[in-house]
Formats: sequence, structure tokens, C-alpha cells
Amino acid sequence: MDVKAYIESGVIESYIMGIADEQEVSELMNLAAQYPEIKQALHEAEASLEAFSLANATPPPSAVKKAIFELLSSEFSPIAETPEETKVVSFNFRWVAVAAVILLVVSSGLNVYFYARFKESTSQYEALVLEKNTLQANNQIMQTKSLDLYNSMQMMTDPAMLKVSMPGIAGKENSFATVFWDTKSRDVYILPNKLPQPAKGKQYQLWAIVDGKPVDAGMISDCAGLCKMKNIPKASMFAITLEKEGGSAIPTLSEMYVAGKVG
Repeated sequence: MDVKAYIESGVIESYIMGIADEQEVSELMNLAAQYPEIKQALHEAEASLEAFSLANATPPPSAVKKAIFELLSSEFSPIAETPEETKVVSFNFRWVAVAAVILLVVSSGLNVYFYARFKESTSQYEALVLEKNTLQANNQIMQTKSLDLYNSMQMMTDPAMLKVSMPGIAGKENSFATVFWDTKSRDVYILPNKLPQPAKGKQYQLWAIVDGKPVDAGMISDCAGLCKMKNIPKASMFAITLEKEGGSAIPTLSEMYVAGKVG
């Protein structure tokens, strides 16, 4: 049995408040006899409620006391005919009034107690909803990335794709990237196999060498699998440079990382 879950179920609080049904009471008594943890939780809950009620008990305003006595006086007419009987009736009225005041104070304390439990339960529920939404969002992201990787694999194995390997240039031999060029649509895709993480404010840019001149082929973003670049009708070479974020009109040759010839 999950003792912790049972203790947190609210059955103990229902029993203390007198709202538990006969089956719940019977079950609680049996389990309290079997499990010391449940018995301890029951005692602690009783002590906590008693302490809370006493701590939050405040003397009622004098107007409340006066109103109670006036109400009792109007509702009940003395029936005693002897001084001693009148004394007894008056004595009983005083105790009824005291009981009414105590009931009012205890009721206020219980309202505060249950409101606090309600707020706690609401906070826990909202936390669970947030966690559920976060897990769903993360799952959606993973599904999208998985689909992108699958589509990338399909394109890379397509016979219509021309593969252009771009090894690292001198001084950057550890870098490597691959261009996949659709010979039908002329769309260009880049696979940044191994490029250093760009510094803040920097971004890699792909260039196509067309008739001896560099042509912007697009900025490389953080994508799963192949990154789709610009459509390039013809090119003799591709290269990647590190530029300011957003790109440059002309390549910074000193920041070239990889390059490779077509064919």
C-alpha cells in the first residue's frame, strides 16, 4: 500500500472535520492500527487543527455578543415563575450564548483552514498543468526534429542530389561541411558536419562561386539535419565564412572555414 499517497488523499482531514462517510472512517481506523505512519499523521492533523483554531481564535466584537443576547432574549421568553427557576434559565441562556460565540470563532478558523488547503491544492494543480504542457511542448519539438532528420536522410540518398564536400582550409583542418545541391530544382542544402560554435553576434554564411564571383547562398541557422539555403542555378564552388549576424554583402576571406569544388 502507498501509505504516503493515502495520507495525502485528504481522508484524514475529512475525518477530523466530521465529513468522512462510514466506510472512510472504518478504513482509516483499520489502517491507523496497521500503519504507524498513518496513526502519527492522524494525531498530527488533530493537533495541528486544534492549535490552528486556538491561534486564530479572536474575541468577538462586543456588538456581536450584544446581538446574540438580544436575539436569545427575543426568541425565548422566561417561563420560570420562581426566582430560582429564573436564575436557572438565565444561567442556561448564558451558556447558549457562550456556545454560539465559540461556534462562530471555530467556524471562522475552519474557513481559514480550508481556504488555505484549497489554495495549496490549486497551486499544485497549476504546477502539474504547467509540467504537462512543458512535456507536451518538448515532445512536439522532438517529433519535429525527428521528422526533419528523416526528411534529410531521404534527400541525402536521393540520386538527384549532387554532393559537394567542403573540407577545412589551411589552419582550420578540423572543420567540415557538405552541400547537397538538387540538380532538378537547383535548391541548395547545407549539412554543417563540423563547424565551431560561432561567437555571440556571429553567424556562418554560405557562398556560391558563380563565374569567379561570390554569390550569397544564405545564412546557416540552427536546424536539425539539412539546412535549406538559397536556390543557386549554377556554381563551380561553395565556401563558408564566419560573418556578423545577419550576413555580409561580400565574404570575409580571413574568416573562411571550409570550401569545396563542384564535381
